[in-house]
Amino acid sequence: MTLPRPHRFDLLIALAGFATGLLLWSFGLYTTGDRVLDQRWAPLIPLAVMAATEAVRRTMPRTALNVGTLAIVADQFTNGNLATVLMFTDVVYASVVYGPPTSARRVPYTTGLISVAMTVGFLVWWQNAIALLIGVISAMISFMPAMTGAVVRNHREVAEAARLRAEQTALLAEMDRAQAVVAERARMARELHDMVANHLSAIAIHSTAALSIDEAATTRQALTVIRENSVAGLSEMRRLIGLLRDSSGDTEPAAAPTLAGLDALVEQARTNARPSGLVLVLEDTRDTAAGLPAPVELAAYRIVQESLTNALKHAAPGEVRVVLGRERRALTVEVTSPSGERPGPTAPGSGAGLVGMRERVDLLGGEFEAGPTTDREGRKQWRVRAELPMDASDEERA
Repeated sequence: MTLPRPHRFDLLIALAGFATGLLLWSFGLYTTGDRVLDQRWAPLIPLAVMAATEAVRRTMPRTALNVGTLAIVADQFTNGNLATVLMFTDVVYASVVYGPPTSARRVPYTTGLISVAMTVGFLVWWQNAIALLIGVISAMISFMPAMTGAVVRNHREVAEAARLRAEQTALLAEMDRAQAVVAERARMARELHDMVANHLSAIAIHSTAALSIDEAATTRQALTVIRENSVAGLSEMRRLIGLLRDSSGDTEPAAAPTLAGLDALVEQARTNARPSGLVLVLEDTRDTAAGLPAPVELAAYRIVQESLTNALKHAAPGEVRVVLGRERRALTVEVTSPSGERPGPTAPGSGAGLVGMRERVDLLGGEFEAGPTTDREGRKQWRVRAELPMDASDEERA
């Protein structure tokens, strides 16, 4: 077993204490006289032992206290040395400050009981006030250093606990900041995708149609649709840039789309869907007079917008039906489009739209479904269905 290496500062204390004791001994300065061991060299033995305990006061505090106690008792049988007593007080102090928690709790109580016991014992034996002086001296070299060490250790533990709490608070704050940044980036990605993807998809499909069909009328119609979608896309981009530059702290811009603009959205989608052979139908069975929370309206609008964009890019010719309804305390949005082979131009997809729709519904605590299905006549369809609670908002869920 390898013994721990003494601390450099403890070695300096040990050397300084031993050198001081030698100096006092060389001048014949003792603490008492007429003891059992009155030889001149006798005080040097407890002095050397106590100096050795000082060297390990930090690395082996319990051992240093036990050996130091034996040395201070042995010193009482000699003429005594003041350096030995002073070093013992430091060993007691170090045993509380650097020792294990059990020692830190027991040493003050033990030294206090020893001081009281010595006072009572000498008072009964001598029956004079000198016994009280003995008790005070005993408390000064044992109980008071132990209590000082307990106070210092308590302050250190409190400071360490405060430092750990500060680090944990800083870590939690950094985690919250990182989560807020990720959430804001996700929200910006959803907004950017929903604003621009619909217009860019229409532009891609109509530009492909214009290049593949060499007809002046078709080309002119495609360019008209391209221009309309370009202007609308720029307008949406300006709104998003305005939101990013806004320092008012609003979570949504004042001009955020609502379900009141659903008719215009479907009409624009009809224009974009002409080359694809799609027929768009809007069926709104809810009570339009009843108001909806702004986050619910925005989520429903974006889900319809993204579903129409996906139908424009991937759906086979046929009917695309948009159905809005109200069930219990939730707004339901369902968009179905035909599946199968698609003639004419198409636009590639990345799947980000489905991810964004699911995230919007999850923020409101709703339910989202997207996948293949069949209609009553057994024809293949693609269905998107969302159920949005009307008593929640994304700010509350975030």
